[in-house]
Amino acid sequence: MAQKRKRKVVKAAKRRLVFFGTISIAAIIYFFVTLATYTIRIAELSQEKKELAAQMVTLKDDEENLKLEIQKLQDPDYIARFARENYLYSKDGEYIIKIEDKKEKKKEKDSRIEIKEEYIAIGGIVLFLLLVLWLKHKQK
Repeated sequence: MAQKRKRKVVKAAKRRLVFFGTISIAAIIYFFVTLATYTIRIAELSQEKKELAAQMVTLKDDEENLKLEIQKLQDPDYIARFARENYLYSKDGEYIIKIEDKKEKKKEKDSRIEIKEEYIAIGGIVLFLLLVLWLKHKQK
C-alpha cells in the first residue's frame, strides 16, 4: 500500500512537472520571439532615423538655397538677367543667338547609337532563331 501511494505521488509529481515545464517552455519561447521582434523593429527604426536625418540635411540645404534665390529674385537686375538667360528675352536692339551645349548633342548621339545597337542585337537574335527553325524544318 505504501508503494501505491508512493507511485501516485511520483505520478502526480511527474504530471505537475510536465504541466509546469510545458508552460515554462511556452513562456520562454514567447519571450524570445518577442525579444527578436522588438530587436528587428528597433533596427528598422534606427535605419529609418538615419535616412530621415540625411533627408533633413538635404532639405535644409534646399531651404537655404531657396531663401537665397528669393533674395536674388527681389533684385530687378537679377530678374532681367535670369529672364534673358532662361527664357530668351532680349533688350531693345539685342539679338538672341542660342548655342546648344556640346554635352547634350553628345548624349543624343550616344543614345541613338545605343538604340541602333539594340536593334542590331534583336535582329541577330531573330536571325538565329529563324536559322534554328529552318534547320529543324530541313531535317524533317
